[in-house]
Amino acid sequence: MEHSFKISKQSSKNRARLGILTTPHGQIETPNFIPVGTQATVKALTPRDLKEIGAQIVFANTYHLWLRPGEETIKNLGGLHKFMGWDKPIVTDSGGFQVFSLGFGIEQGVGKIASIFPEEDQRSKIKDQKHKLKIKNKENLVKIDDDGVTFRSHLDGTTLRLTPEKSIKIQEDLGADIILAFDECTSPLNDYEYTKKAMERTHAWAKICLETKTNRDQALWGIVQGGAFEDLRKESSRFISSLPFDGFAIGGSLGRSKEEMHQVLDWSIPLLPEDKPRHLLGIGGLDDIVEGVKRGIDLFDCVIPTRLARNQTALSSRGELHLINSEFKNSPSPIQADCQCYTCQNFSLAYLNHLFHANEILGIELTTIHNVHFVINYLKTIREKINRDNL
Repeated sequence: MEHSFKISKQSSKNRARLGILTTPHGQIETPNFIPVGTQATVKALTPRDLKEIGAQIVFANTYHLWLRPGEETIKNLGGLHKFMGWDKPIVTDSGGFQVFSLGFGIEQGVGKIASIFPEEDQRSKIKDQKHKLKIKNKENLVKIDDDGVTFRSHLDGTTLRLTPEKSIKIQEDLGADIILAFDECTSPLNDYEYTKKAMERTHAWAKICLETKTNRDQALWGIVQGGAFEDLRKESSRFISSLPFDGFAIGGSLGRSKEEMHQVLDWSIPLLPEDKPRHLLGIGGLDDIVEGVKRGIDLFDCVIPTRLARNQTALSSRGELHLINSEFKNSPSPIQADCQCYTCQNFSLAYLNHLFHANEILGIELTTIHNVHFVINYLKTIREKINRDNL
């Protein structure tokens, strides 16, 4: 089965569209949400869980799998699909986001959107991702030059080198259906001159990635950079879309507010080809998804559903529910009354409250099942609205 993307319906009200993305391991209905499986596993879920939930594709992390267990190990064991027991589509990132998260992300205490991840949350993120190397005085673990990036491993401090050529080789060995070009993800706090320099690096690396790639079974997507600067985003959109990529992703800093993120999308998307898929990297809040879809985004990935579950929090139409709170101690109700997930069909809020108070890992598993199902079903509802021309 070859790669293709077909648009089946275009909204008359905005840029929202329905599509089918075809890969060697199956099809994805778009717009859709991609659960993140950083270490070749969506935390607390089995592949069987993911299929029952309705996941059509998962996201894995090139940088982390390169460090452990190593791309050669995975290749020798039959590739990422066989290694993790998932026979549906997989997308891998390039490692470019780790250039940011281990660099400016640590140094400046920010995320892709500065206002979404305040400094305290960044500290919890670093802890949650098991960044075991002791970081003193917000030490930047990354050195960037025009040819690539020198890392200090977050696991043991070992010096590592990642280049566009290396990133593509790792991703080819991993064997995902969709791979991403190596890029430099900038911080919302980077100034115009640095953001421009990083964008130019990303453009040079994009051409190297295309020249390096040899696996015809994999689709290679380019990444648009340029921070929250209009001229840079437009320049990057034009340049990246002029190259023969199979799809495109919007990456890097998305500004200091959600309003700035919307501006970035409004600048970028009209300049990208209509007949190729678009992915908004690392964004998965429900309101962000709606705004992205209306602007023409086809795919989203984010760790929010699984991270919230590990922090005793469930997604619902009533907002986020902190399941350890005393108000749920005696509640016979499920998280969401109309939810068809395994958790809501079988367990009460009282039981989940008990599991978290007892520090039982089943609480995390059941809440993760619900949260991932909730977001995937939310996208299904959005697709239905687009089909009715009602979004």
